[in-house]
Amino acid sequence: MKTVRSAPQPGKSRLTTSAMIASIAAEGQKTKPAPFGHALVELARSRPDVVGMTADLGKYTDLHIFAKEFPDRYYQMGMAEQLLFGAASGLAAEGFMPFATTYAVFASRRAYDFIHQTIAEEVRNVKIVCALPGLTSGYGPSHQAAEDLALFRAMPNMTVIDPCDAHETEQLVPAIATHQGPIYMRLLRGQVPVVLDEYDYKFELGKAKLIRDGKDVLIISSGIMTMRALEAVQTLTNDRVDIAVLHVPTIKPLDAGTILREASKPGRLVVVAENHTTIGGLGEAIAALLMRSGVHPPFRQIALPDEFLDAGALPTLHDRYGISTAEVARQIKLWL
Repeated sequence: MKTVRSAPQPGKSRLTTSAMIASIAAEGQKTKPAPFGHALVELARSRPDVVGMTADLGKYTDLHIFAKEFPDRYYQMGMAEQLLFGAASGLAAEGFMPFATTYAVFASRRAYDFIHQTIAEEVRNVKIVCALPGLTSGYGPSHQAAEDLALFRAMPNMTVIDPCDAHETEQLVPAIATHQGPIYMRLLRGQVPVVLDEYDYKFELGKAKLIRDGKDVLIISSGIMTMRALEAVQTLTNDRVDIAVLHVPTIKPLDAGTILREASKPGRLVVVAENHTTIGGLGEAIAALLMRSGVHPPFRQIALPDEFLDAGALPTLHDRYGISTAEVARQIKLWL
């Protein structure tokens, strides 16, 4: 495994692999611990059909919180992701609502066929909740799920969600429980930043939300890139660039009406920002929507490259691959 080491700069310490699994939160940023785990416990208090399942990763998907509260409704399936999702399908067929957790790479690559055949085709009510989405791990291609959205977008009957922060995660857990059918949800675990509470944000399944308006650039983003976009606004405002941010947590189905309405406003550069490869994710979904609808704004994409990514410290990798706050601001200024 390669280790990425950034060249030391005056006044800055060298970032090495000690930061490979560091929190995505900036220093001093407000966070909440394990929002998914706590929200699932609250949901389960009123929903006896909710069960928690994992493949030897309860501690690393925050499901251990559920296990402690509801040990009789917790299923540890061992390091066997295909078994995990097959069993989840079976429990759903008997009327339970499994929340099945693992790493995004294991669900999207190791168990894809089992999810496809036993959950999606049968329209089973399984909530697939996966940690380390996109570039949120420094452990190289074996743990970086840079293509998970593309894979699950292509799966019929699958709803796909990419939340921004702890505030949204707490809201979406009870929201997805009201949806009958399979859902793939990216998971932010551990100490998760809290951002959207400052914007009076409310998650609605299938809806995009305009977080802030602006006349020069429209950033359409999902997941942690909405957080990065809002951070970049501060830098760009100092340069007299007025930025709108449209958060799209539901990748499939897209909120076509809201996206087309905002992208149709004249005089704005449209930039799609996502923590995912340029292939098959939010950027290509929106580009196709705009083309089919006859809407043709100036269009750019901030995304991970179509390649196997390096291992190393997350701050270094986010700079290298263009998804850090500084890089988001720099690229937008360059395009303008």
